[in-house]
Amino acid sequence: MNKTLLLILCDFLLLNLLALTRWERAEPSPVKQPPVPKMEANAVTKDQDLVESMKTALADERATRDQLAQQLSTLQGTLGTREQELQKIESDRSQLSTALSQTQRTAEELNAKVQEATQAATMTREELARLQRELEERRAEAERQKQQLANYEKQQTEARERIEGLAAAVKVAEREKQILTETAETLRGQVVAERQERLKVQEATTQLAQGVGQLAESSGQLTKEIRENRPINANVLFNDFLTNRVATNFTAVRAGLFGPATRQSSAQTILVSDGQQTYALLHYADTPFPRVENNYQWEKINVEFTRPPDYRSSAKEIQFLSVDPRVVVVPLDPEQVKALGVKIYPTALEPFKFPEAVLVSGGGQGYGEVGFKLDASQPGYVRVDNRFFRRIFGDFAPSRGDLVLSKTGEILGIMVNSDYCAVVNNFLAARRLTTGDDVSAQQTSSILNDINARVLSLPLKLQ
Repeated sequence: MNKTLLLILCDFLLLNLLALTRWERAEPSPVKQPPVPKMEANAVTKDQDLVESMKTALADERATRDQLAQQLSTLQGTLGTREQELQKIESDRSQLSTALSQTQRTAEELNAKVQEATQAATMTREELARLQRELEERRAEAERQKQQLANYEKQQTEARERIEGLAAAVKVAEREKQILTETAETLRGQVVAERQERLKVQEATTQLAQGVGQLAESSGQLTKEIRENRPINANVLFNDFLTNRVATNFTAVRAGLFGPATRQSSAQTILVSDGQQTYALLHYADTPFPRVENNYQWEKINVEFTRPPDYRSSAKEIQFLSVDPRVVVVPLDPEQVKALGVKIYPTALEPFKFPEAVLVSGGGQGYGEVGFKLDASQPGYVRVDNRFFRRIFGDFAPSRGDLVLSKTGEILGIMVNSDYCAVVNNFLAARRLTTGDDVSAQQTSSILNDINARVLSLPLKLQ
């Protein structure tokens, strides 16, 4: 039974008991008492005071009960408003589910189109461009749907916060009046249902995001395939070379007739990589070492990389490749590569994909497009077609040390003479020279003589 109602009934019974009870006093033995003054007619007795107090308490209790009833009515009105808001959210959720279904169907259709486009190897450039525009439109539509989902999620979050506040108010009302228990249980059930619906919407959003990611990945693969099959303009390749070239400076010191003899050389080159190690690519002629039958015994060898405005660092080693001993590479460590901040040219995976290449001469003094042909007798080299000199941009002819870039922007090789280019597809070293202020112990003359002997052993057309 309600505690307040029980208190009211007890008070009422107590008042009736006090009002209906006949109070009698035992007659005392006659004692002579002093004269008692006369009482006024309107004086009240102790019993009447108690009755009045109980009536006042009953009136206060009735006022409290009326106030609680008014609070209950207000809370019921608030619950009605919240139920209307929940119905509106349910309607928005239905619309969102419909939009999600449409977006999923659109994503599936778009995936099918991308797969068809990937399988169609003979698709024309105009068809590829049209498909790419359609992909962009679909991505934009998916982005708009994603934004709409985010807005609905925000609305649901606000509604959930309002519901949680309402649940707190219901709990307070339960403590004050147990009559709201049934209503509070119903409200909690609605909150659980709303949470389940929110989880479903989150799952649908995740599926949509995965579909958009797959679409972006397929589009990226298609764009990469288009880029790999499209030759890069020679002007673009030469501009990249100028932007990313690195100055490599050599200093070698040996004992001379009248004191130390010093030779210096410098070359502008690029950084190349096989995916594991990064190198500066040069020709033997870019080094200070002469090609003579009996080479000198060098005592000090230094290699320094410089790049504006004030970057300088030293290399630890010089390597002569097995593909051709005139192809020289200087290894760089990751810190040097990061500090230089230039583009790293990878080796060409398909060096013969296009019949023409871009030749850069003199570290950037000239450039142009040249045709080349394979030589069956020399599989590690390609022969530059000298009949197309007129297509060279700049006043020069192909010569040793010129870099050759494929039309895909990768390193093809380096010219070992005016006719042949050594294809650089690996960096296996035949001989090495360690740099430093004292290199006498490694017998540099023996190493350089061996390199010269290997060059002289090559066919005459390659020397």
